[in-house]
Parts: sequence; structure tokens; C-alpha cells
Amino acid sequence: MGGLNAGCRPQRGVMNRSLSSKIAVLALVVFALGTASANAKVRQKKKNKVFNLNKNPMAAVKSEQPDLILYNKAMQQMKKGHYDVARLDLQTLLNTYPDSEYRMQAKLAVGDTWYKEGGAADLVQAEAEYKDFITFFPNSPEAAAAQMKIADIYYDQMEKPDRDPTYAQEAEQAYRQMIEQYPDSPLIPRAKQRLRNVQEVLAQREMDIGEYYESVDNYNAAIARLETVAERYPLFSQSDEVLIDIGDCWADEAQQMQKATAMPGAAREQMIADYENRAAAAYDKVVTKYPMSPHVEDARDRLIAMDRPVPVPSQSAIAESDAQERSRQPLHFTTTLFGMIKHGPTTVEAVHVGNPSLTDPPRVLATDINAQNLALYKQAMQPYMPTQHSAAMAATPTPANEPPVSGRPSAAPLAQGNMGTGTGVGVSIVRTPASTAAANPNALVQSVGPKNTVLPPVQKPSEAPMQVNDIKPGEVPTSSAIVNYNKKVKAPKANLHYESSSKKKKKRGLHKLNPF
Repeated sequence: MGGLNAGCRPQRGVMNRSLSSKIAVLALVVFALGTASANAKVRQKKKNKVFNLNKNPMAAVKSEQPDLILYNKAMQQMKKGHYDVARLDLQTLLNTYPDSEYRMQAKLAVGDTWYKEGGAADLVQAEAEYKDFITFFPNSPEAAAAQMKIADIYYDQMEKPDRDPTYAQEAEQAYRQMIEQYPDSPLIPRAKQRLRNVQEVLAQREMDIGEYYESVDNYNAAIARLETVAERYPLFSQSDEVLIDIGDCWADEAQQMQKATAMPGAAREQMIADYENRAAAAYDKVVTKYPMSPHVEDARDRLIAMDRPVPVPSQSAIAESDAQERSRQPLHFTTTLFGMIKHGPTTVEAVHVGNPSLTDPPRVLATDINAQNLALYKQAMQPYMPTQHSAAMAATPTPANEPPVSGRPSAAPLAQGNMGTGTGVGVSIVRTPASTAAANPNALVQSVGPKNTVLPPVQKPSEAPMQVNDIKPGEVPTSSAIVNYNKKVKAPKANLHYESSSKKKKKRGLHKLNPF
């Protein structure tokens, strides 16, 4: 048995080796087939990448049209970032093939080349190209995309809330125009969200200005700015704070009115009550319109401190406010840090639900708030103002020759006696004789004074004495005042004793020896 078993062992090893070789050959065949199939797939993908033009719906498969060749070449250059080369190909297509079916896409792509370059001058040129496209193709679906690009140009250049708001205002108008003109465009949701972001920035700017006026106690200007924010931007993330600030301004106005001790007490109390009512109305609006806002408890506390009832919000208001708060993204530390570094504003807190306002109500001005305060003052002081009857009595004078009444002037007294001799008050009237009453008929203005200008003998001044002429006829006056300019007169020598004692003047004669 031992020999038999020993003879069988080599045969089993041979069988095992043959089996393992077969398995190895089978594995090699499977690996070769897998590699061949993988290479076939790779080749098939490369083949599809070369000849499949489905990514460009405006291009026909394996078409050899020259305008299509130019268009595809321009698209390839745009992908590589060669915008100037792509723009040259597109302009060649537009100028060479004015009736091409790719003319509209080429015109829009020219604006895209300027837009993707991103410079300030490039963006201005891109806006002009997009506006030209809308002018030439106003009813095409791509017109909405062109208007969207115009709004995006301003959106990308938008500044922070404390900087110039020009780009933000232009972007707001552009997005509104896009939403109103192309309501069926698939780009409407994106345009609405961009518009919410822009209005978030504009509302933040107005709120910052209003809070500054409040800090310097200019309550009328602060209320005007804050009410503008509340009316124009109801989706603002800090609308609850805006309404609370409005209420605080009116409450501060009431405190200032308590110091006006010069006013009557009843009038002062009435104005204080009016200011407090306006403050309570602002706090009520926070509770009823934004019941899920972060600062709604502050509004409730202020109402309780004023002994005012706290309103109960409706279920629809609660649902709407909750949806708005849930749609906002939280403001993290990294967001704030990068917001300080980057150029544009941070709009992560902007709401993502609700329709943004498409029209702006009239702006509230500080003069409007002043007019409201003046109306409240006149209403409070109405009982203390003089009535029309007393004003009429003060304006009507008392009759003539009657004792005066307090607050009413008296009329002039009537003349007594002969009007030709006097007025009864010591003034006599001089009658003009008929002989001197004649006047110049050609004069424009006739004299109204007395024509008799001859003074009475008592008031006539005395006549001046006759002048005596001492010079007889034929004599020449010998007065020293007459100077003969024809005769040369030698000037007298100067008296050195009376001349100036200037040190610079040279001394003459014996005075040179005087050391003093």
C-alpha cells in the first residue's frame, strides 16, 4: 500500500499544475476581454466628443456651413479665454453672413465676450451690446437673458451700504424691468432673488442714516428715513428693528415735550399723548406683522411699560414671518470676516421667499414730519388762540369822538366850526386867492400846495447891505494875492535853524565844526 501511494503522488501534482495553468489562462482571457471592452468604450467616448455636437443646439451635426464653422470656432475660443479672437470671429460672421440663422446667437455672444473680460470699460461695452440686442430682437427668448446680464453688470459692481449706492439703484431698476417685461422667462426666480439682495443693501443704507440722525437727537429726520425703509422694503431682514426705532423716536419726542413748561398744561399733555400713540402704533406693527422676528419681545416689553395692550398676531402673519426667518442664512463669523475683505456687500441675511417690491412709494421727508408736528401743535393750542370775533373787534376802531376801548384804536376827531378858518384843533387852513390859483395846464403833475408863497412882513428876512467897490474905474488892483507868473521870482534862502534835524542831512558852513 505504501508503494502504491507513493506511486500516485506525482500524478496528483501534475493534475494540480494543469488545473492552475488553465485557471491562469482563463484569467488572462477575461482580463484581455475587459481591457478590450474598456478601450472600446474610451475610443467610443473620444469619438462622441469629436463628432457629437448636441451641447450646441444651434449647430447641426457634421455640418460644413461656413457661418456655423465661424460660430463654433468663436465658442471654442471663448472657452479658452481668448475673448478678443472670439469677438473677431463673431464680428466676421455678422458682417459676412447678415442672413445667417446664427446671427442672433452671435450678437448675444459678442456681449458675452465683453462681459467675461470683466474690466470697467469692458462692462460698459457689454451693456451697450446687450441693449443693442434687445433693440434688434425684442421678442426673442434671449432678450430676457440680455436684460438679466445688464442687471448683473450693476450687481457685480455694487458697493457696501455705507458707500455710493448708484450701482445698487441701477441694479434694482434693471431687475425690476426684467421681471415686468419678461414674466414668463425661466430666469424670473433668479432675478427676484437678486432683487431681494439689492433691496437688502439699500434698506441697510437707509436704516444706518436714520439711526445716525436718532443718535444726534434729530428725530424728524430719523423718522423720515426709517419710515421710508418700512414702506419700501417690507422684506428687509431688520424690519422689526426699524419699527422699534420709529417708536423710540416718537417716545423721545414725548419726553422732550414734557420739558416745554412754557406751554399750557392741557396742550402739553395732549401733544405728549399724541406722540405716545404714534410710538405704540409702531410697536404694535412689530408684533402683528413680524411676530417671529428676533426683536418682537422688545416691542412687547415697550408696550407693557407704556400700559398699552399687546396685540395678538394672526395665524397667517405668524406663518409668513416664520417662513421668512427660516429662509435666511445664518451670519457666521467667517462670513463677517470675509465680508470686511471683499469688495461687494454681504447679503446672506436677505430673505429667500416673498415677492420683492417692484414700485417705490413716495419717500417720506423730514419736512413731512415737521408738518405733522405743526398740525399737532395747532390742534393742541386751538383753545388758547384768539377767536375770530375778538380779532374782528381788535381790527374795528371805535366811532369818532367816543372814549377809546382797550384793544381798539379810536377814529380821528371830526372837524368843528368853519372849514375855511380852522379844524378845531389849532390848525388854520390858508385859502388860495383866485388870482393865484391859475396853474400851468401843460404840467404833468399839478401842485397841491398853496399857491400864495408870499411871506408876511414879520417873517420876511432883512435885505443884505449893498457891496462897496473900493476900486475906481480904470485902476489896477494891487493886492498881494495877485501873482505875476510872467516874472521870475528868486526863491528865498532856506533858514537852516528851522530845517529838519535828520542825521542824513549834511551840515554847511561853520556848523560842520559843531560836534553836537
